[in-house]
Amino acid sequence: MAIPTPLPLNRDSIRPGDRICAAVSGGADSVALLLSLHTANAAPREPLGVGLSVAHVHHGLRGEEADADLNFVRELCGRLDIPLHVHHESVPERVRQTGETVEEAARSIRYSFFESLIASGQADSVLTAHTLDDQAETVLMKLLRGAWTEGLGGIHPVVVVQKERGGKILRPFLGVRRSQIEAFLRDSGQPWREDASNSEMIYTRNRVRHQLMPLLREFNPVVDQTLANLSELARGDEAHWQRTMAQLVPQLLLPGKPVRGGGRSVSTLPGQAAVAIELERLRSLDMATRRRVLRSAARQMGARLSFDETARLMAMCDQAPGPASLHLAGELRAQRSARELRLFRQEN
Repeated sequence: MAIPTPLPLNRDSIRPGDRICAAVSGGADSVALLLSLHTANAAPREPLGVGLSVAHVHHGLRGEEADADLNFVRELCGRLDIPLHVHHESVPERVRQTGETVEEAARSIRYSFFESLIASGQADSVLTAHTLDDQAETVLMKLLRGAWTEGLGGIHPVVVVQKERGGKILRPFLGVRRSQIEAFLRDSGQPWREDASNSEMIYTRNRVRHQLMPLLREFNPVVDQTLANLSELARGDEAHWQRTMAQLVPQLLLPGKPVRGGGRSVSTLPGQAAVAIELERLRSLDMATRRRVLRSAARQMGARLSFDETARLMAMCDQAPGPASLHLAGELRAQRSARELRLFRQEN
């Protein structure tokens, strides 16, 4: 048997002594992640030095196939002598209760379980096996849905989920191709489970993976890497914007509304909060910053602006002097006076 080429594992956020938990479904990606972590932990030189465990979620879908996945993961953990955390929760029941799609409900259940492992102190970090291919598909799906640039950041390598304890979700395989993973497992003689639902075209991701990405590779053979690069650029830009907005927005946003004689009236009653921005200061900003400030103001009112709503707000600020108003989604209202733009909620 050929000696498998080790997969590149991003160890930047893994520290000796950490309790890390690998999320393992039994599919190729997560099985390869577990083997890579186990090997790195037992390496004679520069071992990870972590306490390793595994998390598996049984979603109450796919009947005997899901039961077989669990048995497969249980056998693998037993062979490697790694503790296993198993969580059973019904996706169909959550869909009935929340109205989420099957994909959204399954994801919510998984991440809620991961966060519970961190909150209970059973893990400092949970590692998922998202690959470069997953990143490319995610960015493309975000593009298709009309995401803002921050959405193009796609899957983040590190997500802090427990600020008090420093708990994180880590994705150490984001630089690894799926083809590398399958080659690694074949060379290792390690089988994996195939999820039959991954080939069902009723799911958007599956259509992107099996129909759209192959078509795009005819135009650009390295489109997966190109999209992954785009996500890295977007995350860098977003980090810059977050720092900029953290300094700028508090200087621009005014609470409540002006009152005769000077000063501002700020209501503490539920549903009567408002923020305002002086038009002269808003117009002095470049277009990109102005757009960010307006979206940040809306978020402070608990609303998310679409591209069209943001464009309408910006146009209203540039209109000839005089009062104007806009009705936006989520019961958000905008009123422009001679001096300022005010955002508030008007609940029915």
